[in-house]
Amino acid sequence: MTASLPRQASPPDEPPRPTEEDRRHMIRRRALTLLIIVLLIGVPAGYLVISADQSRNSGKDKEEKYSATGLTKGWPSRVQRRLYQVPVPGYSTDVAYYETNNWKTSRLYVQFLTSDDGLDTFLKSIGTSRDALKEDDITIGARDQGVVGWEFSDGGPWSGLVHRQKNPAPTQDVVVNWSSPGHPMVYVVSRTTP
Repeated sequence: MTASLPRQASPPDEPPRPTEEDRRHMIRRRALTLLIIVLLIGVPAGYLVISADQSRNSGKDKEEKYSATGLTKGWPSRVQRRLYQVPVPGYSTDVAYYETNNWKTSRLYVQFLTSDDGLDTFLKSIGTSRDALKEDDITIGARDQGVVGWEFSDGGPWSGLVHRQKNPAPTQDVVVNWSSPGHPMVYVVSRTTP
């Protein structure tokens, strides 16, 4: 008998080497995945940055007029208006306010441009009337004018009143600028003591 040579084992299965076409397909797929990730994350992030910057700039423009005085453009909150009894008429414009608090006295400074009817409604709501306004009477003192940068020396005619109430109800100092007929500018300092 002749001896037979042992059979050689077949080589283990080797993964086929990727072809050039497979390699290009893989690179395209990875590039597409990267592009999708950039679009899904980068575009919204860029939009947020641009939007935030525009919003910040818009707020700066609106607040610039009042920033030097401490006034905040806009309406005092309902709680502030109720607490200090400053019912700003609903169709007023150029509304701005500022609040100060300390252990002795709290004050709300409010300004608004309204109509003659709006002024009458406001005065009636706080418990007084236009008859109580005294010509050329600047009832808001220099200290309070300085807090918010109000100046009542030019641009009149002016009139004012002090509406005193029994504690704990607030006292309101009101000054009205009549320089624009039919559209009085109203300045109010309402103070209350805790």
